[in-house]
Parts: sequence; C-alpha cells; structure tokens
Amino acid sequence: MITSVFRKSTPLNFSLVVFLILVFFFVYQFHDSSGATTLLLLAEKFGILAVLLGSIFMTNFISRKNGLSKDSAYTVLFYFLLLLFFPSVLDNVKLVLANFFILLAFRRLISLQSLKASKEKIFDASFWIIVASLFQFWSILYLVLVFISIIFHVSRDYRNWFLPFIAFFAVATLFLLTSLLFQFSILDYLVRAVRVSFEINYFKNNYENGALSIYATAALFFVTSMLISLSNRPQVLHTSFKKVVASFFIGVLIFIVSDNKSNDLLIFTVAPLAILATSHIEIPQLKLKQEMVLFVLIACSLFAFFSQL
Repeated sequence: MITSVFRKSTPLNFSLVVFLILVFFFVYQFHDSSGATTLLLLAEKFGILAVLLGSIFMTNFISRKNGLSKDSAYTVLFYFLLLLFFPSVLDNVKLVLANFFILLAFRRLISLQSLKASKEKIFDASFWIIVASLFQFWSILYLVLVFISIIFHVSRDYRNWFLPFIAFFAVATLFLLTSLLFQFSILDYLVRAVRVSFEINYFKNNYENGALSIYATAALFFVTSMLISLSNRPQVLHTSFKKVVASFFIGVLIFIVSDNKSNDLLIFTVAPLAILATSHIEIPQLKLKQEMVLFVLIACSLFAFFSQL
C-alpha cells in the first residue's frame, strides 16, 4: 500500500513529504527549545529548514534527471526517512549548508555523463566542494569524486585535471578577502578545522548508538543490493551509479576522520543512500518485499527519531 502511494511523482506526494518534514522539524525544535527565542535564532531555524527542503528536492532532481530513478516520489521519501535517524542535524546549520553545496557539486558531476560543457561542470563542482569545506573541512575529500569523474569521462584532455586547482585558488582568494574584511585569522580557522580523530566514543546515550547501528545496517543492505544488481542495469547508467556509491563511501570516510564526531556527520551519506534505496525499491520484485523494506525502514526511522528526543 505504501509503495503504491509513492510509485508516481505527484504534487500530492511531494506535499505529503513536505508536510511530514515540517511536522518532525517543529517537533524537534519545540522539544529542543531552551531559553528565549530571538529573531536571529528564528531566522537560522527557518534557514536550516529551507536548505533541508532544497537538499531533498535537489536529490530528487539529480536522481530523475539522470535516469537513476523512475518517475516516482521514492527518493524524497527515503531522504526524509534517513534524515530522521539523526534529528540533531536539524540544528546544525554548518553541516546542512555543507551538504547542500556538496549536492550542487554532485549534480554537476553526475551530468558530466552527457559530455556537454565538461570544463564548466568540473570547475563548478570543484568550486562548490571547496565552498562546502569552509563549513565542514573534511568535505574537501569530495574532490576525489571530481577526479573519479574526470577519469570516467574526460581524462584525455589534460586541462581538465587543472580545473579543481583553479577552483581552489578562486575560493581561497575569496576567503582571504573575506578574512581581511571581517578581520579573522585564517591560521586559527585552519588549526580548528584540520583535525583528525578516529575515535568513536561520542555517544551521549545508547539510543544514538542504536540509531547509528540501524542506519549502518540499512546502508549496508542498499549498497550491497546496488553492487549485486549493477551488472543488470543499463550500461549507460553504470558510471553514474558508481559515482553514487563512491559519494556514499566518501561520506562515510568524512565521518571516520572528522574530529568532534557526531551522527550528524553522516548527513553526507543521506542523498546517495536515498538514491540507492530508490533504485532497490524500483527493481522488479514481489510487492510484499517492497512493502516489507519500506515498512521496516519507516519503523526504524521513527524509533530512532523519537528515542533521541
């Protein structure tokens, strides 16, 4: 029944997901509210909400525009469900912004398949990734995906290999001018940002640990499903799906190496995992299996969300 509702992308489906996002966003904000609410704080909260909604529909656009999913609303649904595993990200403006910029970059890298305006796409993707690194430094690891995309599509033109470095200097120049204008130290920023920690002992309670374990299990299921079924998919989509899988693992790597760990860091894996989950649910299979997968994920996401409030 649930799969039937989201099998087709209609305004009603998208409106339902937006409504659910608004409900859970405000449930978390009211529960987490402490002290007086200022106008600046309200603006920040609504800014986070707007960027989250933009991220969800950006992911859906990437998936449908590049043939990674059919004309369904599964991608927005899965993005919403996976986001519920980490409710505290609804307060983390830096990570939400960094993830949105990574999605802007990912959109350009996936569309590189067409080989149209390849240099502009490589530069744009590199630019957005480096901008994202200003909010979460280790998101700069997504530059690896830029070079993977160059290898897949346009490796013969040596000029393409220099474009990420040109983008780096462009952002660095803008960042330097900003630091001079607002009088803050770039060195202090780098000292705070460029830190590595492999320890995973940040859990405030067992529910955070449980949410991570369930999320990891779901991620393993959908990634394995993609790797097993990749050979049966259209040849033209193989490189795109490989980039989606690579994006997921880069997101995991960011979580592993980042200092000040929290489950929130896994927000970088939500978009690629939503695309992989959509791809799995759209595989021709028994309707009962589809319903079971979706029902279990809904139950787990709701448990993870409310247990962490």
